[in-house]
Amino acid sequence: MRTAHSGEEIAVASTRAAGQNERVPEHDDPFRVVFVCTGNICRSPMAEIVFRQVATESGFGDRVTSSSAGTGDWHVGERADARTLEALERRGYDGSRHRARQFTHDDFDRHDLVIALDRSHERILSSWARTPTDADKLALLLTFDAAAQGALDVPDPYYAGPAMFDDVLGMIESASRALFRQLEPAIRRAF
Repeated sequence: MRTAHSGEEIAVASTRAAGQNERVPEHDDPFRVVFVCTGNICRSPMAEIVFRQVATESGFGDRVTSSSAGTGDWHVGERADARTLEALERRGYDGSRHRARQFTHDDFDRHDLVIALDRSHERILSSWARTPTDADKLALLLTFDAAAQGALDVPDPYYAGPAMFDDVLGMIESASRALFRQLEPAIRRAF
């Protein structure tokens, strides 16, 4: 079973990755995180928006960026699912500018950390990793959150009702805060 990652593990992985990729983060470059789900209309947009807000509220909005993508191309260019937008709005987030896109190999180069929302995404992303450095950037969101009590997958709310979207958003909020807490010391040291 996977365990929560330490900030030091993340810092070491991102430093190792930065040293082997074309994009070497400069002092002024933000730490870049991409969240990945299936179609980039439910879970990963939630995670992108929540994580960005957590970073901003912590005073690191200029040092951390978040984006999202899907493993599939079914919804490229579309807005997030209406139920995603409604759940976000109920909690005070604005997802209106989100447009779905598909993850590409270039995302490994552009991002310091690639966060999968469930194990199926992690398997796909692992198969797309071209190098050990790419693979080192992969993690499951819930592995950062002790409150997840060993759960590894953020459930897909697509075939459920609004209550499930709210539940999933709650899981993502908790895990995003936990992820940021683990990243913060390394980000603070880098700047």
